[in-house]
Amino acid sequence: MTPDLTAPKLETPDAFYADLLAAHEGLTKAESDACNARLILLMANHIADNEVLRELLDAAKRR
Repeated sequence: MTPDLTAPKLETPDAFYADLLAAHEGLTKAESDACNARLILLMANHIADNEVLRELLDAAKRR
């Protein structure tokens, strides 16, 4: 059985959300979109498992 990829795992999700918002502070929409794209690619590189990444893409489309 595949683990639930959307189950909460962050110790401090509110702190991460605050950091994410702060990273976008002062950016234009285009800059914010580019920052998100870079973040996604960095996280994908860190995960480094194409099967997991496909499952995450599918989960993101369903939500």
